Amino acid sequence: MQFIPLFKVRDMGAAIRHYTEVLDFVMTWPEDTPDSPVVDLGHEEMELQITTHESEQLFGSVVYVWVADVDALFAKFLSRGLDTSGRPNSPVHQGPTDQTWGRREFYVTDADGNTLRYCQLIN
Repeated sequence: MQFIPLFKVRDMGAAIRHYTEVLDFVMTWPEDTPDSPVVDLGHEEMELQITTHESEQLFGSVVYVWVADVDALFAKFLSRGLDTSGRPNSPVHQGPTDQTWGRREFYVTDADGNTLRYCQLIN
């Protein structure tokens, strides 16, 4: 079984830049362009799709992404321009945070309200 989330976005070009230039995703279908209504993205063993279909009915999606080192990944994303200013009252958007449920996490939310929750178990 494979799970591939579908995120609805308003601006395909901006979404592609966010996922490919700041985060580690690449476009996986040669036919996809910023004008495509659906674009497939991949990173290592992860896949997701972004779409402009039904943009007038946007709502956010959330996906957990298990990683080996949330601190190193957060630092890398910051060095690429990750903007954390949009959620100043959310510590988990500002950097890796130890959660009471045993995970160290940070969240990245795009302009359309879709959130990737990068996490690892606390040893």
